[in-house]
Amino acid sequence: MSNFNKQVGSLSEKPGISPPEITNISAINQIKTKRRQQPSSDELITGILDGNRTSLSRAITLIESTNSDHFQKADEVVQGCLSHANKSVRIGITGVPGVGKSTFIEAFGKHLTELGKKVAVLAVDPSSSLSNGSILGDKTRMEELVKDENAFIRPSASGETLGGVARKTRETIILCEAAGFDTIIIETVGVGQSETAVHSMVDFFLLLKISGAGDELQGIKRGIMEMADAIVINKADGDNIKKANQAKVEFNRALHLFPPKNTNWQPKVTTCSSITKEGISEIWSTVSDYFELTKETGFFQEKRNEQNHFWMMETINEQLKQNFYNQPEIISLLKENKKAVQNNEISPFAAAHDLLQLYFKKQ
Repeated sequence: MSNFNKQVGSLSEKPGISPPEITNISAINQIKTKRRQQPSSDELITGILDGNRTSLSRAITLIESTNSDHFQKADEVVQGCLSHANKSVRIGITGVPGVGKSTFIEAFGKHLTELGKKVAVLAVDPSSSLSNGSILGDKTRMEELVKDENAFIRPSASGETLGGVARKTRETIILCEAAGFDTIIIETVGVGQSETAVHSMVDFFLLLKISGAGDELQGIKRGIMEMADAIVINKADGDNIKKANQAKVEFNRALHLFPPKNTNWQPKVTTCSSITKEGISEIWSTVSDYFELTKETGFFQEKRNEQNHFWMMETINEQLKQNFYNQPEIISLLKENKKAVQNNEISPFAAAHDLLQLYFKKQ
């Protein structure tokens, strides 16, 4: 049998092709040395204010770090950027997995950059409860937006926080605003309960839905519906247009059953197709109308002030919790009480009381 009839694997090496020359060792060492060098907080702040993407990314990594040695430096960077922040609009986008959040955000983000906006997308990917790993595939799904010079996409792992939107996301917003991004989009994991955290850090909350999947009835629930400033029925294209329009009617009816918002804003329901871009411009018009109304009434700044207070209290709670679990005596007693609780030797409430009593004595 001739060689042409033999099946050759796609990864087999063709004979006669020599491997490439080894890259210059000196150049490799220079790159490694540069990567090991940690810029100071002042250097990071200067880079962020100059719009340097590398400085912004490194500062965000610093904020997301769980290394206690990085906390002070991260706080210095945030404090240095704070006076240059609060000059953007913040939009939260949520929806169940499979609703097309990433595709919608890419279409929506491209529309905004075409209008001259600078868009930062903070996408939260769920972390595995088993391996703690996360795919971080949002930049891959937004392949057009990621190449846009007026857009910045930062995927982050949710970690142990609900939906991944906690202190790190809140502070990342500040850095992105200081870097000159005037529109911040936060994509939630869509796990069903992370929406409250997102709602507490954005100016406009957009709920993505799809039709024809039993989603209409599930969507008519007070919690998420009351938080939403707009509902968008995505994937309204092809044979799904009729179903999407029917879902729009049903959601409009449901919204009129809820009491009016403090802003006197009546949430809008619209349809769109992230593929054909149909309805994308209308969504931005709705968002713009909302900002115009809330800024005129003063509600926009009032909400920002309330959010700042909320995150101050959340930070106190977080740091108290972290301090509690890092006490050596607490760690030791926690192990003992855990076994006692599991063996029904002590009630969970008494075990918790003992731990707290020990903690307060150490303070």
